Amino acid sequence: MKDMFDLNNLVRENIKKLVPYSSARDEFSGDAKVFLDANENSLGSPLPKWYNRYPDPHQQKVKEAISKIKGVPAEHIFLGNGSDECIDLLFRSFCNPGKDNVVICPPTYGMYEVSANINDVEVRKALLTDDFQLDLIHLENLIDANTKIAWICSPNNPTGNSLNRNDIEMLSNNFDGLVVIDEAYINFSKQRSFVQELTEYPNLVVMQTFSKAWGLAALRLGMAFASTEIINILNKVKPPYNINQATQELALKAMEEVAQVNDMIHHLVDMRDALSEVFEQIPTVEKVYPSDANFILVKIKDARKLYVFLLTKGIVVRDRSNVKLCDDCLRITIGTEEENTALVDAIQEWLS
Repeated sequence: MKDMFDLNNLVRENIKKLVPYSSARDEFSGDAKVFLDANENSLGSPLPKWYNRYPDPHQQKVKEAISKIKGVPAEHIFLGNGSDECIDLLFRSFCNPGKDNVVICPPTYGMYEVSANINDVEVRKALLTDDFQLDLIHLENLIDANTKIAWICSPNNPTGNSLNRNDIEMLSNNFDGLVVIDEAYINFSKQRSFVQELTEYPNLVVMQTFSKAWGLAALRLGMAFASTEIINILNKVKPPYNINQATQELALKAMEEVAQVNDMIHHLVDMRDALSEVFEQIPTVEKVYPSDANFILVKIKDARKLYVFLLTKGIVVRDRSNVKLCDDCLRITIGTEEENTALVDAIQEWLS
């Protein structure tokens, strides 16, 4: 990364001056027997396990466990109440409402634009190419002095493909703002994560999640990996106890079962490839797009009608027909063997 990157130029002035809320658990560290500092209910809670105490506001045990799995030092890890909180905090920390802008690359994950609109930040769109890759020339033409963040989703949602690594590296090298790479589906891809590149690109933020490969969507636990300077800013802005105690405990328990998670990933990838082959044989299917995720994007004749028919069978897929470059496309998550079979049987019934 060239030397001209200066994080201080990106941070909002009010955030630079912000004195973060100091919780009771921030002001005390160490061992104690009697906690009378946080106005908790000292008599307990109406559950078999007591949850009357506030959780660790910095989630140190969870970060240490993630550090061992990802090979990234704990001080480079931020945990959010889902990746959506990470997205929102990046907007709130670096983008001045009504002044700054960000770049997204549709078709892509919808929350980048929603969060931008909530924070009154202009969204500039560099449409992906016909093969769902970055259009670097278009991207470059959209960037100006007030462009703070470029949002990149790889593997991309809803298209499923990984974006060209060289293009992402070129963008990171030549853009003075933050490059945020959303790797929610990276575990299903043969592409290696950008988390190992943090020392190469000080403007890089990599997001991952426990919702997909780990199967913990209900816990709402997202991860952001970045320089310690960026992580410190996110910690400054976040709510004091943004990750609850139950989520921290369950995440720690899940991370003891890495082998089981890897087995699930391999099984889902095998079913993804098998389901893709089945769809390629269906006469009304025009294209099955290559996928590095736990879903496939299928271009099929009368996609909307098929979507409605599947609903009558109790099968819910995602209609992406109204998304640019995804005309007549359904996004289909890989289910269990039984669910995938039910889907194919329903489509065969619809065709007949």
